[in-house]
Amino acid sequence: MADIPSLVFISGGVRSGKSSFAEKKAVEIHKKTGARLHYLATGMPSDEEMVRRIEKHQQDRITDGYQWITIEQHTRIEKALEWLGVQDIILLDCVTTLLNNEWFSTSAEMEDTFLLNVKETIVKGISKLKEHALTVIVVSNEVLNDLPSENELVFKYQRVLGHIHQELVRLADEAYLVENGIPIKMKGEKSPAVDQR
Repeated sequence: MADIPSLVFISGGVRSGKSSFAEKKAVEIHKKTGARLHYLATGMPSDEEMVRRIEKHQQDRITDGYQWITIEQHTRIEKALEWLGVQDIILLDCVTTLLNNEWFSTSAEMEDTFLLNVKETIVKGISKLKEHALTVIVVSNEVLNDLPSENELVFKYQRVLGHIHQELVRLADEAYLVENGIPIKMKGEKSPAVDQR
């Protein structure tokens, strides 16, 4: 379908409304196509804050009136293909959590080669989902507006995340930045964003 994007990238700050916008975007495509809605969750309930965030996202999807199929995949997201069909909509939330999971899933040294492999693992995984599904909507946190950190590990994290974002925007048909609940279309046709009512 010509007007259905194969990859949508959505970024924004913490509590910016990016996940809600991503869900509305997925539902908009579902209404046009009848495709199944999948939520590809990368978050792990590692602390109370994360448990609350996961529960809130789950509750939002229950109350929206649409049938979501949730897949928990914390690393190597291409493994989720086992449960997906070629006409599915996949909402992946979120890249920053996926990066954390991939980054700390091994005791390898944080050398440039390792960081490049982590970046390629994530981008290739999302590319495989894109090749297989009708639409993939990818959510990520925008942590790059701050000055580069003096902490070497944080600086490396910012750098890798920035490269991942650039690759995903390059692959995307549409890209949005969500600020204060308002989606700003950064790439794609000049059509208006999803109705926020």
